[in-house]
Amino acid sequence: MEITDREWRREQERVNDVTAKVTGRIRGLEAQLGEARGDVVELRKEFWDEVTINFAEPDDLGETSTSMRQQSQVLAQQEFSHKRAFSQLGKLRRLKNSPYFGRIDFREKEDAAAEPIYLGIASLIDDNEQDFLIYDWRAPISSLYYDGSPGDVSYRTPAGHVEGEMELKRQYVIRDAKIRVMFDTGMTIGDELLQEVLSQSADDRMKSIVSTIQSEQNAIIRNEQSRLLVVQGAAGSGKTSAALQRVAYLLYRYRDTLSADQLVLFSPNSLFGSYVSTVLPELGEENMLQTTFQAYLERRIGREFELEDAFDQLEYLLRGGESDSGEDPEYEARLAGIRYKSSLDYLNVIRGYREHLAHQDMMFRPIRFQGHEIVSAEEMRRKFYEFDPSVKLPSRIEQMGKWLLKQVGEYGKTQREADWVENQIQLLGTSELHRAYNLMRRKQKGAAHTFDDFDQQHEAAARMVVNDWLKPVRKWVKRQRFVDVKGLYRRLFKDEALFMRVSGGRPLPALWHEFSRQTLDRLAKSELAFEDATPLLLLRELLQGFITNTAIRHIIVDEVQDYTPFQLEFLKRLFPRARMTALGDLNQAIYGHDSALDDYDPLLNLYGRDESMVLRLTRSYRSTREITEFTKAMLPEGELILPFTRSGEKPVLRRFGGSADAGVEDATSDMDAALIADIGELREQGLDYTAIICKTQSECSELHARLKGRLDTRLITKNTPAFEKGTVIVPAYLAKGVEFDAALLYNASAERYSRESERKLFYTACTRAMHVLRLYALGEESPFVSGVDAELYEVR
Repeated sequence: MEITDREWRREQERVNDVTAKVTGRIRGLEAQLGEARGDVVELRKEFWDEVTINFAEPDDLGETSTSMRQQSQVLAQQEFSHKRAFSQLGKLRRLKNSPYFGRIDFREKEDAAAEPIYLGIASLIDDNEQDFLIYDWRAPISSLYYDGSPGDVSYRTPAGHVEGEMELKRQYVIRDAKIRVMFDTGMTIGDELLQEVLSQSADDRMKSIVSTIQSEQNAIIRNEQSRLLVVQGAAGSGKTSAALQRVAYLLYRYRDTLSADQLVLFSPNSLFGSYVSTVLPELGEENMLQTTFQAYLERRIGREFELEDAFDQLEYLLRGGESDSGEDPEYEARLAGIRYKSSLDYLNVIRGYREHLAHQDMMFRPIRFQGHEIVSAEEMRRKFYEFDPSVKLPSRIEQMGKWLLKQVGEYGKTQREADWVENQIQLLGTSELHRAYNLMRRKQKGAAHTFDDFDQQHEAAARMVVNDWLKPVRKWVKRQRFVDVKGLYRRLFKDEALFMRVSGGRPLPALWHEFSRQTLDRLAKSELAFEDATPLLLLRELLQGFITNTAIRHIIVDEVQDYTPFQLEFLKRLFPRARMTALGDLNQAIYGHDSALDDYDPLLNLYGRDESMVLRLTRSYRSTREITEFTKAMLPEGELILPFTRSGEKPVLRRFGGSADAGVEDATSDMDAALIADIGELREQGLDYTAIICKTQSECSELHARLKGRLDTRLITKNTPAFEKGTVIVPAYLAKGVEFDAALLYNASAERYSRESERKLFYTACTRAMHVLRLYALGEESPFVSGVDAELYEVR
């Protein structure tokens, strides 16, 4: 039904009324915050000005301590109130220009009339605090807007289901408190509203627009029953945005028991972490914790090894083993090792090895001090297997640690009269001697003073010197560094018979001897390949016990297709109380290792199938219909991806160096010139976020150097902290998860992209484009392009 002018005026009058109330509350809160800020500052000043402590009077000390605690509590309460008021002010400021985006008229069963429900990014209650002027988009009744259509509907609340009838669904675009677009619809979200949102320019931060949430995305956001929620989504389907909206929903739904610091996001890289960092604050919530799996590995074993990261591993694979000295003969073996070490077979080998070590072959590092062996590795091994074999390995290692500390203590007693100790005593200064004297007096407290002060002081000084010098040894023992995890892992690749035994008699994997040698060579230099980092850490944790974090209640794993079964098993053990939301797209699995999405069985078995759910997002919203039709044609099952009906220009292919007279340098120069000209044209069209996407980091660096002085670009590396407006040069694997107005694929040639293993990388690069996709080929184009229907792109 068409909305009449009278209805439009009535709706605008309501917007005006709500905006006026919001404005009034903003002024009141601003005044309140100004006063509260002054109170907090004054209270902090008084807190220290009034603190006077008389250490000679114990009663005064106790009274002062009590006063400080009380003042501290008052200050903490003031600061909490100030923080809460500041958060409310931020929400009101966002409501001022666009108070709401949707309306449903809902009549509950048995009620005579329907109630209009207006939806916005935050709730707003009228002055008498009885009626909702705006409902938060996360409220239970708001799910009707996303999932329902006029007619019989129901929604779920903590108390049960509510049934009734939706008589109207209306959608708005309100800017600067003026209704720009308004229409009634029977669909979840009208195409008109989506078109308006998706036609906008890209940004250097992800935008999470709750007015355009689709019903399939809403199912992700409001899922509460699953311990593990797996979201398989096509490129541009909104899976990351939905996951962040899910976090906002959980913080709203469980606001009395859940806080932002109890959720953690595992991002693919720090660049992506910065890209999504504004989503939750825009939704009125604090940011959750963010990290990367690589950062976790560095923190746990980065001191013991020089760790390779996933990007360096991928650079090696994308170069096909090529180096400055030519073809790397080790490439195929390395690739075989990467694949095997990420497999479930190898996970079972590590578990089998743990069981083997429970009965024999444990390896320890001897405890040495100043060249003397306090406890030998053989003595430690013998003692270890004297402990009760029914006790778990971590507990036996803990028992071993206590025994070793006793051995170190006994050894220390024998050293008190050693020459080196006497030499150190002679070097002690006045403060150290005073410390030794105080230690002696504390030891003798309550005993009769019948000792010779000089002899006792000398003995105390000797004890202090020995204890100080043995402190690093005791710390080393307490950290269980006596377990030779590196040696144990190395032996797995040195002893073929042992490997066969712990693998359950399975045949050796392909090229086992070759990649075993590579592994041993790296370990000898204290280097650890990325594919070895998680298996070695898992072995250490299985032996010594897992260090867990029970405070975290929910983890979000983005780009889960880039994780191995090893890594997900590790995250489950690391956060034993947490639920997991895993987001990914198997079509963007660009690494050489096994993907967690290759087979859903191990993924769903993490928490059990009864507690797991897989949801699929097949509609792509990021790109125009033309770009989506082109990119999905590259995939074997691309027909499952559905484009959104937003039109634009077809992808464009440009070839360079086709003639016999054109050399590589001339063709490259022509390609660079065309690239510069095209970017100038795109800027004139108002497309400010442009990515020149290369295959590798080295290719990006070379192009950036050639364009210097001719085109203003920014080179993106794995260490770049954030995207910025303008033209960037970025390797395809770092562009994952990010979108640009225009994506320009540099050298999309058969020479650069021809291996089947590179198909998903090529697809990932192309799907970064929102409005414009152009490909530049040096010579013959990639078979991933030539294999697509020629009607789906233009050649210029």
